[in-house]
Amino acid sequence: MGQFTELKSADGKSIPAYVAQPAGKPKGGIVVIQEIFGVNSHIQSVADGYAKDGYLAVAPATFHRVKPDVNLGYTQEDMGEGMALKAAVEALPKPGVMQDIQAAINHAAQAGKVGIVGYCYGGLLTWRAAAQLSGLSAAVPYYGGGVTTPDEIARKPKVPVLAHFGNQDKHISLESVEAFRKAHPEVEVHLYEANHGFNCDQRGSYDADAAKLARERTLAFLAKHLA
Repeated sequence: MGQFTELKSADGKSIPAYVAQPAGKPKGGIVVIQEIFGVNSHIQSVADGYAKDGYLAVAPATFHRVKPDVNLGYTQEDMGEGMALKAAVEALPKPGVMQDIQAAINHAAQAGKVGIVGYCYGGLLTWRAAAQLSGLSAAVPYYGGGVTTPDEIARKPKVPVLAHFGNQDKHISLESVEAFRKAHPEVEVHLYEANHGFNCDQRGSYDADAAKLARERTLAFLAKHLA
């Protein structure tokens, strides 16, 4: 089990982050970027999982600037609230939440090389981090909503990227995934027989087989680039 700590962003603002420590010397650091539901029990369990695999895991509260202590479930009401919070974060003046992610990267760097993994909206922020932020060695966006839009496809990642998508995802079309793949031959793209949110075992769209395979690929990718 991890615990919350305070990170200091470049503008001086304190941002809470859930930090999970490995049992022994860390293999590196992993920044875990939340979905639109906050650093809830699922995201904490994801961070705990990376800690069990030997990484120092840091999950910053990326909604803190617009609303503190966001901890949502997965009902339609929660979805609506999460989407509104995402819109509020997107409307922040630049650099907005990216400076908070940079603070998390800086914290994770005490463990060595740093990778970043994000889910849903966190996948989009992970893709942006790969192009904009410093101190990363690898990035893994899971079904990043918006990643396959023209504006986001135009970004140039500075680090190796592994991207996971579901072929039944109603939020991300297969055509747009193909456009992303074509524009970024350097990115390792995997499609799964699964829906949006397939990694989250608290959602109806959870797919154990897809989640297991994606995790295996993610751990191999991180081991390669954070060694």
